[in-house]
Amino acid sequence: MLSGKQITVRYGSRPVVNDLSFSLEPGQWMMLAGPNGAGKTTLIEAVTQGVPYSGTFTWKGRDMRAIRPGEIARSIAVLSQQNTMNYAYSVEEVVGLGRYAHQRGLLGSGDTEGRKLVEQALAVTGLTELRRASMLTLSGGETQRVFLAQVFAQNPSLLILDEPANHLDLQYQQSIFDTIRRWLQQPGRAVLSVVHDLSLARRYGTHALLMKDGRAVSQGEISHVLNREDLRRVYDLDVYAWMRESAAFWTDPE
Repeated sequence: MLSGKQITVRYGSRPVVNDLSFSLEPGQWMMLAGPNGAGKTTLIEAVTQGVPYSGTFTWKGRDMRAIRPGEIARSIAVLSQQNTMNYAYSVEEVVGLGRYAHQRGLLGSGDTEGRKLVEQALAVTGLTELRRASMLTLSGGETQRVFLAQVFAQNPSLLILDEPANHLDLQYQQSIFDTIRRWLQQPGRAVLSVVHDLSLARRYGTHALLMKDGRAVSQGEISHVLNREDLRRVYDLDVYAWMRESAAFWTDPE
């Protein structure tokens, strides 16, 4: 579905992503994990053709450099960690913007299934009753759900997430990740996520790419990648011991 081969991104003379290769198949939710500065966000910026890189990204067997931006936009959607709206658009209007890449002509015609997809996106994100609300009146969690609905309305095959719930309360983190997992159950879809919270990565991911200093330390099925020794090597910490010690504080008192 998506593969990267020998991807390198440089800022000046410094490689931020360094000779990295990976592949993502339908049905997989790949978590990009690693410390700050590992190159995770830069890698997804390269996937979306946002930064220059060497190497090759292949999307469904085609070199992504040869695919028109509009075609990529109809297949790949990105949800970043912070989305803001400074105008009093309604929830429904913002979700409807997800159909822009599918419209034809100056008047936005030719998108016959757009209305149905917008309705479905509002429903699966729990926003139907808020459809006419102004974006300026929403909480942070509600705002992020609106932008999640927008990318669902886009109806992509690949959803790329850059810490989409990083600044949200716990109930909104769970809601967004549960909703994405249900979305992934449809055939032909995949998710690529940047994530710092390893508990979320382990709970929701099927696969992982563990990075340090721009390189891939380990990749594959999540249970294989997030092993004790590789995590220690990447984070300079016994992550397993830290997680168990932290969990001990949540033991119910007798």
